[in-house]
Amino acid sequence: MNRLTLDDIADARAYERERDELRARVIELKRKRRVPVGPVVSVVFENRETIRFQIQEMARAERLYTDAAIQAELDTYNPLIPGPGELSATLYIELTSRQEMEEWLPRLVGIERSVLLEIGDPPSIERCLVDPAHAANLTREEVTAAVHFVRFSLDAAQVSAFGEGPVVLATDHPEYRHRTALGAETVASLLEDLTGPA
Repeated sequence: MNRLTLDDIADARAYERERDELRARVIELKRKRRVPVGPVVSVVFENRETIRFQIQEMARAERLYTDAAIQAELDTYNPLIPGPGELSATLYIELTSRQEMEEWLPRLVGIERSVLLEIGDPPSIERCLVDPAHAANLTREEVTAAVHFVRFSLDAAQVSAFGEGPVVLATDHPEYRHRTALGAETVASLLEDLTGPA
């Protein structure tokens, strides 16, 4: 995994100079890597660039200026950078009203363990992995959080089949069963994560 270090995070003045360009680049990147699955769930596949932007924005918003404060953010977010053969994603339950939250968050307990990739035809099915500490922090028996982090670990045959397609992102939660075929642009972007740097 190509982790970020303190040297990768620009100080406040340097970041302001590059922020507009980096923001535009990451918005375009996330456009390719955001996959809606059903009416209220979206999955955004992360990479080194999206995570660097997240850390830079956190540092900017929270006025984090010390190496120790930045290192704490690096320690939090570096595990979300995928290594070769991996995909890492943020799962969002996208709700806009208190009524929707009261309806959906209790129903979707366990959604973070219910995300699948169906790769190829016939499909090889890979279920997402969830860090146990993360799951313990974000899900209780009666209600789930609106944001989760998930990871997929693919073997060499699955990586090869991923490029051939089709690839479907699905949920098999008892209260939420939906499927979305990944477009060619998304597949091409995710292949860069799976095969590692050229």
